[in-house]
Amino acid sequence: MTPGPGVRRTPLPRGFLASGVNCGVRRYRPDIGILISEVPAVVAGVFTLNECKAAPVRYCQQLLPADNILAILTNSGQANAATGAEGIEKNMMMVSAAAKSLKCEASQVLVASTGVIGVQLDIEKILPSMSELVERANDSTESFATAILTTDLVPKTVTAEVELSMGVVRITGISKGSGMIHPNMATMLGYILTDAKLTKVYAADLIKRTTDVSFNMISVDGDSSTNDCCFLMANGASKIEIKTPEDQEKFESAVIEISIFLAKSIAADGEGATKLIEVEIKGSDNLLLAKKAARGVTLSPLIKTAIHGEDSNWGRILARLGAEQVPSEQLDKLTLRLQDVLLFENGQPVVFNKSDVKALLKSAQVKIEIDLKSGPFTATAWGCDLSRKYVEINTEYS
Repeated sequence: MTPGPGVRRTPLPRGFLASGVNCGVRRYRPDIGILISEVPAVVAGVFTLNECKAAPVRYCQQLLPADNILAILTNSGQANAATGAEGIEKNMMMVSAAAKSLKCEASQVLVASTGVIGVQLDIEKILPSMSELVERANDSTESFATAILTTDLVPKTVTAEVELSMGVVRITGISKGSGMIHPNMATMLGYILTDAKLTKVYAADLIKRTTDVSFNMISVDGDSSTNDCCFLMANGASKIEIKTPEDQEKFESAVIEISIFLAKSIAADGEGATKLIEVEIKGSDNLLLAKKAARGVTLSPLIKTAIHGEDSNWGRILARLGAEQVPSEQLDKLTLRLQDVLLFENGQPVVFNKSDVKALLKSAQVKIEIDLKSGPFTATAWGCDLSRKYVEINTEYS
């Protein structure tokens, strides 16, 4: 897969265009972007389970899945959440303006928003930008990926080509997210684009299964956003269908790999983060509990601060597993490794060199491995450390 977070030039699949411009909500960088399909596309999405849903989330949920979508519009800086009837009206004004510039129906334009909650869209600045946004559309993700950022330090893009029985298809992923990250559906904002030909039913099933093992397995701070959404958009421009079980396996593996890559990129770019934390729980007899426990470890402020301080305090990990209701009989026989160093086994601590582990914890990536020795299931979650910078960013955000 190429090229990854921070690398701007990522090509789009056939039949897709993208752009981002500055409309004046932000001072400098692009703050509104659009993804355009040159032909009507199949789109499915997953959305936040937070009951305080933003206007764009409610709008898109009414339309998806669909097979006639031509664009996804995204603005940053203003979340259009908790904005009442005025927020719904301004969301539709934005959609209608984009549809007019694209010469299509409003129902063919989806929208996502990100930014400060409780702030009305600065519609007087946004609407005049629509013509320029459409006119500047090109075959690269660069300006769009920048336009959707909030506190992110880097754009997050990735692309892959997959050879199927009928030919080669491209899949490109774009996402944003840094704070208020504890998805209960998908990522903060995520877009998976492909020129493969998919059905609505298949796309809806695939995006749900994909987010369950990728974006739903990350956490930065435990707060689920009002605006989380992730879209799978397939325009069929390649005219290539998924014909065989082998095609399906290859295609789905690539979509999942791209989604995990983006999910890990979000966790690594957590506000104030200096380390990406990966937690693998294997040997479980209950997949749902394994997922819950893995996310619980990434969420714990005690564990996150210990990792930041390069402290091998494994007791915090064991305590969190117990708090997540991992049965005591499994806790008594598990093995726990930190950076591949055995710390706990068969219900008791193992002697290890703390200085050696401290040195290993200086790495930008930290892995916690837990084997419950009780079943066939494995779950992996990703998070980040918790630093003083996180507090600074979030006291200054609005």
